[in-house]
Amino acid sequence: MISVIQRVSRGEVKVDGRTIGKIGRGYVILLGVDASDQERDADWLAKKVCDVRLFEDADGKMNRSLLEVEGEALVISQFTLLADYRKGRRPSFIHAAPPDQAIPLYEYFMDRLWSLGVQVAHGEFAAMMSVDIQNEGPVTLVMDSQVKFPRQPR
Repeated sequence: MISVIQRVSRGEVKVDGRTIGKIGRGYVILLGVDASDQERDADWLAKKVCDVRLFEDADGKMNRSLLEVEGEALVISQFTLLADYRKGRRPSFIHAAPPDQAIPLYEYFMDRLWSLGVQVAHGEFAAMMSVDIQNEGPVTLVMDSQVKFPRQPR
């Protein structure tokens, strides 16, 4: 799984002009599921998201985790994170998991965040979404579970 995590003061996602997910302070997480991903990838990523220290402490240092600040997460599926753009001008998404594999892992990831103590809001899988992000800092990280669990050779 690959994710882009943005520290936010607020985040909101709309489908057809209707708000379907909204958070205050926390992370907006754009999540891409690779065809080689498994539940262990979601477990690792959820734990890392909860524990990484991106919020400032009393001294202004990024020393507090999402759990410590009682932050929320807005999780948005984004297969385009798996784009292979090395050849030509049109990206290939051949490595993105098909919906029958990606949806259960997307939902499993959100369930893992819930079980670790994070309030979770989410977008709508495969919908055209409008995402409003009030990035703080800005602070943005790319996390890839495949760094921990290397992809199989193709």
